[in-house]
Amino acid sequence: MLRASASGEAGGFPSSTLVGEGFMTLATAASKGLGMPNLPVAKVVGHPGVQSKEQLRKNVLDVTLDHVIDNLLKPPKRAGADNEPGARDIVFKGSFDEVNEYFYENEFSDGLPIVPPTVEKVEAFLKFTDRAADETLGTILPDNRAATIWSIAVNGVMAGCKPAYMPVLVALVEAMADHGYGVEHSGNTPGGETLIVLNGPIIKQLGFNYTQGVMRDGFMANTSVGRFWRLYLRNVAGFLPHKNDKATFGNTWRVVVAENEDVVKKLGWTNSAADFGFYPDDSTVMISRHTGGNHISSVSGATAQELMPYISDAVVRQYSWQLMFSTGQGLDSLRPQLLLSPLIAETIAASGWSKRDFQKQLWEQARVPAYQWERIQRDWTQKPLWSLKEAAAKGDVPKVYHESDDPNRLVPLVWRPEDFLTCVTGDPARNSIYVFAHNGVLGFPTAKKVQLPKDWESKLAAVGKPA
Repeated sequence: MLRASASGEAGGFPSSTLVGEGFMTLATAASKGLGMPNLPVAKVVGHPGVQSKEQLRKNVLDVTLDHVIDNLLKPPKRAGADNEPGARDIVFKGSFDEVNEYFYENEFSDGLPIVPPTVEKVEAFLKFTDRAADETLGTILPDNRAATIWSIAVNGVMAGCKPAYMPVLVALVEAMADHGYGVEHSGNTPGGETLIVLNGPIIKQLGFNYTQGVMRDGFMANTSVGRFWRLYLRNVAGFLPHKNDKATFGNTWRVVVAENEDVVKKLGWTNSAADFGFYPDDSTVMISRHTGGNHISSVSGATAQELMPYISDAVVRQYSWQLMFSTGQGLDSLRPQLLLSPLIAETIAASGWSKRDFQKQLWEQARVPAYQWERIQRDWTQKPLWSLKEAAAKGDVPKVYHESDDPNRLVPLVWRPEDFLTCVTGDPARNSIYVFAHNGVLGFPTAKKVQLPKDWESKLAAVGKPA
């Protein structure tokens, strides 16, 4: 609503945005990002979701209404000056400890020690891209800052990345800047965190872990690139805890998950890059936001058919309110992400199943009773007049969601089999899967190709074998 308010104010029309008491600091930060730090807001006391109608009415009449009237009749307060430094300004000089203390006090770091981004270190990163330092990849919400190649290098240095990782970092920010991803939702209350899936020759060239412990820190490439993502969200997008980042509980950043390309090729399956329309040998990054996930161990069965009930049940159990991204808010935007250990993928493929066969069976078996689906939409996402029958009749959802009036009929989690994103990775000797609960339009899967500099091989050889 603040964006609508900003548009109205820019056109000379007074506005007043109603903001919950717990979101007042967020409104202040978001207003600054919109270029109007003095946007008028009216406080709604408490949280409407846990108030009776009587209490809510009293709060609105006693507090909110006066704010609305003042906002519409009185000019807003004068905005303060913006003292943000320039892109290449030297903001501080000192020892390693002093730099880290300064960065922490000014909210430039995530609380862990950062590598001081000296001009010399930043320029070392710029050597691994053919793009100009001041090139802008887009404007990143909510603070509306330009996503420049220079700023990518600065945050790459801070995160502890190696200069050779720069092509991956650039591709990640291109994905972040893609409007289809929805970076502006990165600070929403569910606290979802981004998963980065990496594909292609770049995995081995830069030393990314793609086997045992693939989601564990301890491998420089996976860890530092994952940390870079969160630092860039902080320092360029502007997501700061207690300000633009309103995660109720939150998650920390995830290390990069690299797919096991060797196993995928052996099975004759498509990798994640090919699933997004790239060539199988392209190096790509794919990002998607997830509210959480669960490791499913000891998935047992000698055939694909024996494994499927276990896998399907595990997928269904990860989803509750997120189902609104399939048939409610953000129609057709639910994209569950599965990680299959190589042993599980090999067992499925040994039954003659392609990756598409697996996805089709998952779509057929990972289903929820219609009455439960409607109850989640009605009671848990506060949509009181909600019906699969009506949604199907209006053409809002596929007919598969209302093939009869039987309340016990089973309906699929997603519209199409290929909506189940599937990646083969992890310990080759373990029979496990990992299921992520997707955040729908609040972090829709987006993939970009990693663009390498023209003399990539020689540059890589000059810096030696990666860590």
